[in-house]
Amino acid sequence: MQIRVYFEDTDSGQIVYHANFLRFMERGRTNYLRLLGTNQQALLKEAKNDAPGVAFVVRSMTIDFLKPAVLDDILDVVTVPQEVRGASIALLQECRRGDDLLVTARVRVAFISAGKAQRIPKSLRLASIDKSAASFTRLPCSAPTNSSHHGGVS
Repeated sequence: MQIRVYFEDTDSGQIVYHANFLRFMERGRTNYLRLLGTNQQALLKEAKNDAPGVAFVVRSMTIDFLKPAVLDDILDVVTVPQEVRGASIALLQECRRGDDLLVTARVRVAFISAGKAQRIPKSLRLASIDKSAASFTRLPCSAPTNSSHHGGVS
């Protein structure tokens, strides 16, 4: 998924404020669900019948800021499932500018109802397993490529 960096995303030096990468990756996870063929409104409606108050929540995240993004950059947000469990999915996410890897994150997302972990709906779990078992190529919102990590942002 491509995202353009706007002035509102940057600090006074026109560099993307670090917390905005979290927003970009949230959009990437939402788009990932769409790419799986999941209509989020329909999923929530279906799940409410079985378990009221359902939601996906970020359980944990490890993030590395490698290089900055700046005003007017076009970023690719890439999301790939790493592990699917009964109530959670582990994802690898990357923000890239062309061939430059800017940010990587490992995210565990849990499916909850009434504040407690619940099994992920079968159709979504199976679609995620199919995606994680597939052989990926570098496409926005599909798969990261292996690359060496040069430089970083302090």
